[in-house]
Amino acid sequence: MQYIKPFSAVCPKTAGAETTVFPSKGAAIPKTVSQSPADHAAVTAPPAYNQWAAAALHMRTRSYAPYSHYHVGAVLVASDGTLFTGCNVENAAYPVGICAERTAFAKAVSEGYHDFQTLVLAGAPSQSAGSDFCTPCGMCRQFIREFCPPNFPILLVKADAAGTIQEYGIATLEELLPHSFGPEQLHP
Repeated sequence: MQYIKPFSAVCPKTAGAETTVFPSKGAAIPKTVSQSPADHAAVTAPPAYNQWAAAALHMRTRSYAPYSHYHVGAVLVASDGTLFTGCNVENAAYPVGICAERTAFAKAVSEGYHDFQTLVLAGAPSQSAGSDFCTPCGMCRQFIREFCPPNFPILLVKADAAGTIQEYGIATLEELLPHSFGPEQLHP
């Protein structure tokens, strides 16, 4: 996983930095992203990250999690910039519940979208007002793989109790689901 600081109005250390464009059209991430949280202070995120993260944090507040008490908000960014939000919704019959990631994807697909640039996640136990790095569960990882390539970036949000974004983690789907099985295996 890679780590970066949230965007601030002045980013002199990243001015002119080389960037890597996500697999789909749209936002870019600095190539100089750190591999460890200890040495990432010089790298900051593009401004869109903060907007997406704020939406994910807001969706976390809409979560219905009376059983796990773990609240997750998600924002799926389509290649044209359209945002689809989701939150986890639990059920007394546990398998009937749905995760935030799948909620966002279902909303997007039901509206005719199939090309995405990133997924943003914010999650933490209900006693925490902020969020910590929250990765998709195994079922969601496979669900995401149906629509996204292995190099699809997933942006993880870490925020304090006031909702101030502290840092981001970026993981690719390949990192989270190595040697994945996707639609291309069924239709070579």
